[in-house]
Amino acid sequence: MVMRRVGLYPGTFDPVTLGHLDIVKRAVKLVDHLVIGVATNPSKSPMFTLPERMEMVRREATPLAEGRATISVETFDSLLMQFAEKMGASVIIRGLRAVSDFEYEFQMVAMNQRLNSEIETVFLMADPRHQAIASRLVKEIAMLGGNVAPFTSPYVAELLVARCAEKRKAQNGS
Repeated sequence: MVMRRVGLYPGTFDPVTLGHLDIVKRAVKLVDHLVIGVATNPSKSPMFTLPERMEMVRREATPLAEGRATISVETFDSLLMQFAEKMGASVIIRGLRAVSDFEYEFQMVAMNQRLNSEIETVFLMADPRHQAIASRLVKEIAMLGGNVAPFTSPYVAELLVARCAEKRKAQNGS
């Protein structure tokens, strides 16, 4: 029996950015199957609903497998390590943009290792073209009417612009 290496790339993906997609494209080189775990994180007050985020990720990430691996998009609302175990993941994939990301991720790895030392965490450095991209900043740019095309796919940019227009309209009471 051939064992498949399953990787888990977790995130909120609100919205999915070119930085996220770059990590997916590189992660499929490391695993046989990549589970993209879309977290339900109400504390982040997402702009897009869970089904919207899952559809965005599925539409944008699935073609990136390029015959190297399979990709599935799943939702989770549990501890990351519980979800990783449920998915049969042996590795968690995380992207790093800056030193500040490393400090947070370093703490998370230490805690996750205590919960399950059999699951490794692999960090992929962000492509220099995508190091400044953060979903939070992309949403802010969109809310202020800026151009988000350099940070997301055309499909996601269109959804983001439309959602921001809805929010501005609601805020103005019209």
